[in-house]
Amino acid sequence: MGNKSSLMLQNEEIIAIQTETGFSPSQIERLYSRFTSLDKGDNGSLSREDFLRIPELAINPLGDRIVQAFFAQNDGYEERINFRQFMRVLSRFRPIKKNRENKLNSREDKLRFAFKMYDLDDDQKISREELLAVLHMMVGSNISTEQLSNIADRTIMEADKDGDQCITFEEFCTTLERTDVEEKMSIRFLH
Repeated sequence: MGNKSSLMLQNEEIIAIQTETGFSPSQIERLYSRFTSLDKGDNGSLSREDFLRIPELAINPLGDRIVQAFFAQNDGYEERINFRQFMRVLSRFRPIKKNRENKLNSREDKLRFAFKMYDLDDDQKISREELLAVLHMMVGSNISTEQLSNIADRTIMEADKDGDQCITFEEFCTTLERTDVEEKMSIRFLH
């Protein structure tokens, strides 16, 4: 099976993906093997259902939001994604290397990705209702509705600098200035 997947990926494609995403050729080949194992229809693309078969996503309270991020392309939503689109999203989770930062996993791009997890209606603002909905997704019934409301209110109050009762991307970035986003939003991919 490993041979099948690496034979289907051409050397030019590996080089182009490496240039665009910063992954090494061996990482690309391993991720391609994983991609093809998820592709139950064997048509070179993945659906939302294919992603939801990944156990780690299935149990993640934000699994649906993470999966949706893979399908958000150019201000629209795709029904299926190909390997290159898959790699672009994964590259956002690569650790940032001081001398090899690529545009897909910069601090700003990681923050944009996180912001989109909260911006449920894609209006470029996080409202109290959206924040509350995501908090509820994350903690379920482990915290009372009143406690979640207090957390949402306090977060909006602290982050909202222009008084519109929402958090803009700029306000989101300011709030997370001292947070090590680069480390918190990085996954170590095997070489």
